[in-house]
Amino acid sequence: MSDQAATDPGHRRVLVALVAIGMTTFVQLYYPQALIPAISRDFAVDASQAALTVSGATIGLAVAALGWSWVADRIGRARAMTIAIVAAAAIGLALPLVTSFPVLILLRVTQGIALGGTPALALAYLSEQVSRRDAMAAGATYISGTVVGGLVGRLIAAPIADVSDWRVAALVAGVVSTLGAAIAVTTLPRERRERPSPATAQPQPAGVWPGMVASLTNPGQLALYAQAFFLMGAQVAVFNYLGYRLELEPFSLPPALTAVIFLAGLSGAVSARLAATLAVRFGRRRVLQASSLIMVAGAALTIPDRLPSVLIGLLLFTTAYFSAHSIASGWVGPMATSGIAQATSLYTLFYYAGSSLFGWLGGLAFAAGWAGTASMVIAITLIAFAAARALLPHPPKQDPVPRRDLVDAEGLEPLIVRPTSQVRRRCRGQQLPTRSHTRTL
Repeated sequence: MSDQAATDPGHRRVLVALVAIGMTTFVQLYYPQALIPAISRDFAVDASQAALTVSGATIGLAVAALGWSWVADRIGRARAMTIAIVAAAAIGLALPLVTSFPVLILLRVTQGIALGGTPALALAYLSEQVSRRDAMAAGATYISGTVVGGLVGRLIAAPIADVSDWRVAALVAGVVSTLGAAIAVTTLPRERRERPSPATAQPQPAGVWPGMVASLTNPGQLALYAQAFFLMGAQVAVFNYLGYRLELEPFSLPPALTAVIFLAGLSGAVSARLAATLAVRFGRRRVLQASSLIMVAGAALTIPDRLPSVLIGLLLFTTAYFSAHSIASGWVGPMATSGIAQATSLYTLFYYAGSSLFGWLGGLAFAAGWAGTASMVIAITLIAFAAARALLPHPPKQDPVPRRDLVDAEGLEPLIVRPTSQVRRRCRGQQLPTRSHTRTL
């Protein structure tokens, strides 16, 4: 792993490139969500078919994630991400020209396959190029970029489609994505592949399958994959069907106003960074579990037929979701004992598999009203909480006590903090160390 400091220009280039990659990926992935009604009218298809413009891309991404990890092991992560982001941007520019609905869906699946080379590889690249001390903050910065990208894609597409049509909106989203891809390509440094000494080298399984086996037999990784599967599924179910609920009695809000619920995602840009700060102090495991419980509380607050309660619950739920996702996704790389690319690709696979499955099941639960969907969301979030509690490693108990809870398992360097009484007892009759060597509580 590289020991780039946060003030190193190379570190800043990594962050700029990965934020650009995150924004570009999620602009392209989710901007059609705002265009589903317009696409439905233009091609004379129903809403569920028009929604394939979103689900087709996410399915393509999930299926391709492991394949991109194989490519990255052979040509390097930076080069693989460059190919992926450029290919996805090129396909995005071609989408407005399509006149056949099946061809549109085929291109979206193909674009999703290209986009599969960015989320998983970005996290693996980050875990290897940034020091352990800065890994959580850097990962949270990347997650913030994906949050902003998803919002930008939806918010620029909807108003443009209102004054023009979906093709112009798709073209603008394609141009924005192309600019983001250009920034990523020009700023992304190549990997710093350090050769470990024989004394510190760890055996690395060769190939995709051994790396997958190593991850799937690691209880900690399984817990993180459960977070991806269940928490992402919960988030997609909420955003898919809460808008429908707000259009019905007793709220009867117009569709243009219900679209504003996507702005709740802005809280994720803040909570992802805040989660990294809290994890340094309290440990990843505690912050992750607390985030899951706040998601449950937020989902419960959306059940009453009171708009303030719904909005407050949505804000709590969304803020906690991005906090949990930031912690879980940033922990996959440090948790992996080998096959980092496969470990992060599996996280991406579970992430989008949960999105597809529970995004659909949430609709079946919605037949019983919003309480049915919210109950499903609460249930699967509690399953994720239980998996984290049962399978994630506990902070080691030792004396002196590390302020940062996990040292090796969490990938953090320990900060030793001794109680004042202990320092006085040990230093009785001796000259006290300087403040740079000892901190007292």
